[in-house]
Amino acid sequence: MDALDLATLIENPWTWAVLAGVLATAELVAPGVYLVWLAGAAAATAAVALLGLDARALAICFALFALASLLIARRWMRRPGPSMDDGLNQRGTRLIGARAVVEDAICDGLGRVKLGDSSWTATGPDLAAGTPVTVVAVDGNRVAVEPVNRLPSP
Repeated sequence: MDALDLATLIENPWTWAVLAGVLATAELVAPGVYLVWLAGAAAATAAVALLGLDARALAICFALFALASLLIARRWMRRPGPSMDDGLNQRGTRLIGARAVVEDAICDGLGRVKLGDSSWTATGPDLAAGTPVTVVAVDGNRVAVEPVNRLPSP
């Protein structure tokens, strides 16, 4: 293949579209390799190739699009998402501060509370059934509660 054939190939928008498809497919096979961003750069270059630019200009466009997309990807990937949760494997900690109602009176420090649509074993001061409480701690499948009107202990 001589230089003229290579230039003609590079100037063809379909070459860039096929390259974009190959890179996107490769990203599906080997995810996490940033190939999808290069596929986007190749697709943008295919759109620019429709303007009739020469091979050198298209190569420069692809390089600039690739650099820009990789910089954007790097910045976007560093941003913590919704999966960055301190209580990811400690779901009980999410209950702290929740309001509940005493279901079975708490006597001698042990009873049951209605929390959402669930009933939980509760520890806390002696309280009558129907008393509104706040969850202050979670230990396994037990919640520690205090009456709503009492300030939490330091």
